[in-house]
Amino acid sequence: MQAQRQLAGLLDQLNTVIVGKPDQVRDCVACLLAGGHLLIEDVPGVGKTTLAHALARAFGLQFSRVQFTADLMPSDLSGVSVYDRGREDFVFHAGPVFAQVLLADEINRASPKTQSALLEAMEEHQVTIDGETRPLPSPFFVIATQNPMDQLGTFALPESQLDRFLMRISLGFPDRAAERELLRGEDRREMVHGMRGTLTPEALSELQARVLQVHAADKLLDYVQDLVAATRSGRWFLQGLSPRAAIAVLRAAKAQALLGGRDYVAPDDIQAVLPQTIAHRLQPVGGAGRGAVEQVRALLEAVPLP
Repeated sequence: MQAQRQLAGLLDQLNTVIVGKPDQVRDCVACLLAGGHLLIEDVPGVGKTTLAHALARAFGLQFSRVQFTADLMPSDLSGVSVYDRGREDFVFHAGPVFAQVLLADEINRASPKTQSALLEAMEEHQVTIDGETRPLPSPFFVIATQNPMDQLGTFALPESQLDRFLMRISLGFPDRAAERELLRGEDRREMVHGMRGTLTPEALSELQARVLQVHAADKLLDYVQDLVAATRSGRWFLQGLSPRAAIAVLRAAKAQALLGGRDYVAPDDIQAVLPQTIAHRLQPVGGAGRGAVEQVRALLEAVPLP
């Protein structure tokens, strides 16, 4: 019961700041509860950065923000060793990646070299600098925002980087009622600055442990494997999902079930998270006339429920 009250309060607080997008907010919370990294992709001005700030604040975690630009260097993220004459030795100055939440704003405006600097951090929760491996804080999340690929000055994220994100979501334009509330209401950035953390790091760790304990029946695991096998058939996508992606789907579904107040995963949980969890990892077959998200939805309709 306490966990449900905590999660309900967290969702209410976020929905006060990000109006008219309850499904997307729920996906974001599920992603972080599952211990995954989050990618928010959309056109400028729809609230990507505001949502990322609000998530970090609501989870009660220390965070840092980096504005990715074409001239950003890997050392600007990880930090540098500087010679200290007083000590007669090199002293390491940690970069912004040493935070519990790293907000990588407009990640696809940086060069591929800088983007790749995040790979080790996202997968291993550590960085190697000057031959020395340094652990990152726990928990460690990357919340990245990016603009659509057709925008000027963007570099596409490589497949290996996209695979490190548990989910990719898109906010889209608000409906008329939500937009009217934005026009009449308080400035969203001021609201974010006034937010107090709903959770503590300890409470978050407990919730993440509960996510792992959510039960998945054998028939449901069969369903996940059927969906993964369908992506590998060559009918919808050029290449299918990896086992890591299958594990990501199950973790996200478990978090979705916990948000729904259940200790078991239902097929609806799988269907609710599948497009956001796998579409960014897949490339539709040529001539399909659909994007990856639409292809995933077509796959869902074709694979029978358990």
